[in-house]
This record gives sequence, C-alpha cells and structure tokens, in this order.
Amino acid sequence: MPKCKNLLLTSKRRKSKSKRQKLHQHEPESLFPEKEVEEEDEDEGGFKLKIAAPSQEHGVQPLGNLYFNPGAVNVRNTGLGNLQILSDELVLDILGLLGANHLGVLATVTKSFYIFANHEPLWRNLVLEELKGDFLFNGSWRSTYVAAYHPKFKFAGDGESNLKIIDFYSDYLFQSWLCANLEMKPKWLRRDNITRVRGISVEDFITKFEEPNKPVLLEGCLDGWPAIEKWSRDYLTKVVGDVEFAVGPVEMKLEKYFRYSDGAREERPLYLFDPKFAEKVPVLDSEYDVPVYFREDLFGVLGNERPDYRWIIIGPAGSGSSFHIDPNSTSAWNAVITGSKKWVLFPPDVVPPGVHPSPDGAEVACPVSIIEWFMNFYDDTKDWEKKPIECICKAGEVMFVPNGWWHLVINLEESIAITQNYASRSNLLNVLEFLKKPNAKELVSGTTDRENLHDKFKKAIEEAYPGTIQELEKKAEEAKRAEEQRVSFWDSAKTDTFKFSF
Repeated sequence: MPKCKNLLLTSKRRKSKSKRQKLHQHEPESLFPEKEVEEEDEDEGGFKLKIAAPSQEHGVQPLGNLYFNPGAVNVRNTGLGNLQILSDELVLDILGLLGANHLGVLATVTKSFYIFANHEPLWRNLVLEELKGDFLFNGSWRSTYVAAYHPKFKFAGDGESNLKIIDFYSDYLFQSWLCANLEMKPKWLRRDNITRVRGISVEDFITKFEEPNKPVLLEGCLDGWPAIEKWSRDYLTKVVGDVEFAVGPVEMKLEKYFRYSDGAREERPLYLFDPKFAEKVPVLDSEYDVPVYFREDLFGVLGNERPDYRWIIIGPAGSGSSFHIDPNSTSAWNAVITGSKKWVLFPPDVVPPGVHPSPDGAEVACPVSIIEWFMNFYDDTKDWEKKPIECICKAGEVMFVPNGWWHLVINLEESIAITQNYASRSNLLNVLEFLKKPNAKELVSGTTDRENLHDKFKKAIEEAYPGTIQELEKKAEEAKRAEEQRVSFWDSAKTDTFKFSF
C-alpha cells in the first residue's frame, strides 16, 4: 500500500513534507443518502480522557494556555536558546539522530531539553532499532530501554520520573499526549450507514456489491469457524509458543506483544500484522475458512509466487490503520474474531479530508495518528454530499472493502481479526491495469518481483482460464459504449421539440 507520511497542517497540528440499516437481500436506493436519520450537529463538548490516562507528560501544556497567563515565559524557548526558532518537530528530528547516552546527558542541560529528550517516540525508536522485538515493555519506552541495559536500575513509582516542568507550552507535544489518551467521542461512533446483509447468495453478492464496487457488512458468515470459539489470549499464546510475528518493523513473540499492548499508552500503538501466520502456525490456518463470497481468488494461480494476501491482525484499543487503499487494486474482506472496529470508507473518487496522495499514488501524506484525524478532520465531512460510509464491525461480522476505496480502521477494544486481499473476475481487469503501470516498481507491494508481476499473472490466468481476459474486456467495452450512448431525459429535452395538444 502507499507509504503514509506524517502530516501536520499548520491550521490543524503538524506540518508535513510529509438508525442502523438492517437489510436482508436488498440495499439502499443510494450509496450516499441525502438525509440521514442521525444527529450530526450535536457536539458533546470537550474531550474525555481514558480512565487509565496518566497525567500530562512532564507538565506540558497547550500553547493557548500561555495567553491566559500573561506573566509567564515559555520555558520551551528559554531552555532551547538559539534553537528556539526551530519547530518542535524539527527539534525532535535532530534529537532522533542521538543515541541513548547523549539523550540522557542532554536531558540534564535545561528544563526544555529535559522534556524534549524524554519524548517517548525517541525512546521507542531506540528500543525497536537496538532490541528489535526482544524486549519486555516496562510501562514506558524509556524505562524499557533502561531496564534492558541496566536491569538493576529501578525507577520509582510507575517507572517514570515525577518531575513536572512549570510553564512549558507546546501544541505539538501536548497533542501527542492527548491523542494517546483520548476516548473516542460518541459522535465519532454514531453514524452507521453501511448496508448490512445476512444469508445473501453468492450471485446476489456479486451483482449487488462486488460488481458495482460497493462496501457491505456481512453477518453470520463466520458461523462454524473454530477460531470464533478458540482464539482467546491464553489459547493463542499456548498454540504459537515461541513463534515470532510481524509487529511494526520488528518480530515479537505473542506473549511479549500482549505485555506491551497491556501497558502501552501511545498515539500510534504497535500493531501485530503478520502475512505469514498460517505458514508459521499451521493450526491457525485450519481454524478459519474463507467465506463463500470470496473463494474466487484468481491470484491463486501464482501459487507461492503470489503477493502477500492474508494477515492475522491483533491490536489494543486505539491501534489500527490510517487512510489507505488496499494494495495492487485488490478487494478485501476483514473478519473480526474478537473485539470491535470502527470503519470509515470513502469511494475511489473522493479523497478523505486531511489526506494528500502524491500524483502517482506512490505516497500518501496523512495525519500522524487515527485519533488526530478524528479530532481535526472528521467534522469536515458533515456537509458533504457524499458522506463517508461508516460502521462498527463486531465479532462474527465481515467487512467487504471494494478495490480502490479509501478506508481507515481503529480498534475500539483489543481485537483479533483475519483479513485477505483477493482478485476475482469482477476486478481482474483493474488489477492487471494497475500491475502494468509505468511506476509499478513503486506501487506494487507484497512481492520482490514487482516489475514482472503483471506478465506472470496475466500468463498464468490465460493458461488456467483461457479466454477469460478477452471475455471480460469485451464485456467492459460493451458496458462503456452503453454508458456513452445513454442519454438522460434532460439531454433529450434539449434536442427534442415538445408538442402539446388540447
């Protein structure tokens, strides 16, 4: 998928270079209803912090507070000296070049450097770069790092310094803390305008959702999955043993990851997202089955050479995926086994607010965290004619994500899910067109042979399903001509002469 760069809009935060529709066998008349029977104008007021939220990190306050304290001087500036002209983000970028020892020394220089040098993401990077996934989370990334190299050193209290700095004001640092400790506002969860179906036939699914490229939430199609009954923390930890899974940039044992997810309070929690889980632990592969709607997966003709296509996903509340389009122009399904997920989806022709894809689609600039997008951009869609499709997908339910749709997902509680990307006849031509783009080397993902994937895939399809591509191309051309020849009533009215008789 496109790389997501950090975005901090000047007017928002950071600067970047970087009632429920219950349907059975039918769908709403319009994908974007003009009026929704839901309250959107009410605002519950301020933000609500999580019950377990720690106090503001070292006493950092939002910059606006400085203007209500006229006699105060921002310690941030006096402590940085000549570096005060730099943005907070740039100061942290510079400090990110330092090692742990130098950060420790710098933290003793001034109150301002104390706060900057103890910024948790700096220590998170050090832990992941030096220790990889072999660490025991100790309440904070700094204390985790110290405990790994100096196990006899003991922090007081909760493992963090209780030192609070008075009169340090920074929107950047404060919002980082706020996003890590904010509860989802009720209005962010209220809209549920997706089509829901249960017991729909495969034929109806294809004609009503897959071919017209519309998202849908499928109920009841995980019945019989052993995973629904078995996949608890204890069961998974026992079954996988010492097997390591992909977690962000590192590999971790599941037991260590659960320890991390229990104790972490950060803006972007690490997300377990492993494409090789079935090969690593075959028993997991046997405890779920592809729902009947998605069993035509044409990438299967490539065998072991197919791009990555299935993942086990585990994460705490607040973890998830920021806005992206699924790789290689594939469609996807996401089955929630435990927990629940909030989904926000935009069609291919509507770029979400706050999201800025590059012209070639290779990169995407977006808000730093999912919560930040909700805080700063969610309300922007309130008056849009094409509102996003939203829902909460609960355990036992499956989300169908059509190809090309932008989507954001955030876990509302600790969640375990399985997701797979696939190509069927409905989007085969889209996939082939995507794979042969001039910049396929930058766009194609999940395989080391990006430049040759198109030719390999097309050849394998022609051998396995002779004539299929030509048949689909003919059908697409006929549909295109029919669309061009379709004349609306008002277009006809412009050329026809109306005659009235009495």
